[in-house]
Amino acid sequence: MRRMSPASPILIVGGGLVGASLAIALDTAGIPALLVEAAAPRVADQPSYDERNLALARATVNGLASIGVWDLARARATAITHIHTSRAGDFGSVRMDAASEGVDALGWTLPARELGEALLRRLDSCKRLRRMAPARVERIDAVEGGWLATITGPEGTTQVTTPLLVGADGTTSGIRMQLGLGTREHDYEQALFVSTMTPEHDPRGRAFERFTNDGPVAVLPLAERRIGLVLTVAADQADAVAVMDDVAFAALAQARFGYRLGRLSRPGKRVPYPIRRVAAEALTGPRAVLVGNAAQTVHPIGAQGFNLGLRDALTLAELVAAGGEPGDPALLAEYVRRRAPDREGTMAMSHGLVRLACLDQPFLGPLRSLAMLALDRIPPLRHALSRRGMGFRANAPFAVREKTP
Repeated sequence: MRRMSPASPILIVGGGLVGASLAIALDTAGIPALLVEAAAPRVADQPSYDERNLALARATVNGLASIGVWDLARARATAITHIHTSRAGDFGSVRMDAASEGVDALGWTLPARELGEALLRRLDSCKRLRRMAPARVERIDAVEGGWLATITGPEGTTQVTTPLLVGADGTTSGIRMQLGLGTREHDYEQALFVSTMTPEHDPRGRAFERFTNDGPVAVLPLAERRIGLVLTVAADQADAVAVMDDVAFAALAQARFGYRLGRLSRPGKRVPYPIRRVAAEALTGPRAVLVGNAAQTVHPIGAQGFNLGLRDALTLAELVAAGGEPGDPALLAEYVRRRAPDREGTMAMSHGLVRLACLDQPFLGPLRSLAMLALDRIPPLRHALSRRGMGFRANAPFAVREKTP
């Protein structure tokens, strides 16, 4: 069996938001890595650097700051100082406020393409990282102490060995498939449309989550008094919504969201995404680990996807930086132990919310309303919810932590 060089780098397959963040975190810790990405290293070519407006939790921004990314992105970010959650047809709401939590912001909104641009700029300054893009891992073969990866790119085919193989290649992960790790999947039979709009009233740092029988609607504050709109529709309505003109789409958004920001107008480019939950049955294989959407793709309700994936990446980087063999079974077992509560809790929360908050069952209305009133009116419950909304979790990587009231 082929042996590896002692200096063989960690191999990260997938250079999207999470894979790039992991590569930078390892480089920050002085650990050699090889990042392989199918798309060319340009924002326009990377699928995850798209039209979405990301809601970055406060803990996520702490993590991005720790690896030198946030300073490159913050100029385009908009602070979220208030979050208002309600349900059409029910009474009561839940309000979270940065000032009451003793912080300047609960999180920030940032276009995915702007975060992608910041990640690419930070990748350019890495010292111990090698990048191959565009390139693909065609196959992986077990070798003593790790994996032998066959990689193809514009210059031909090459083989590299690695003590730790990281699948960061998204929901349809080829690495997950080659490792033989199965998935549990759920099709929500919904499609998500993301766009920007101009409201009549300045959102002034306010974000909204509105649940309806037809699915959730989210509004995020953006620069220049614009808002980011996240609109969920039934899958069988997606084609009709996709061809709506601006007037019809604005009317749909208005009907679903309401008039808390006055009249909505000037919708921007609309991009649909099918919604399904995909969870790997195991996070690790022999000297291999999954992170980000390759490990779990959750419903976009609550904007947890990238926030959860970054905590995956920073936890793995922290464990590897602590020393020892990167692909050691004990290290990977510790990774699974530390990520399990956050991963399982976040998946359960997002799935439960979309099933309960959007379920058209009249008898649930009073129960939902009472629950929202309790969360809004009982300070310890509201504080716990706010901390969770800010991304603070047990066993979180050190990079995302901070002391808050």
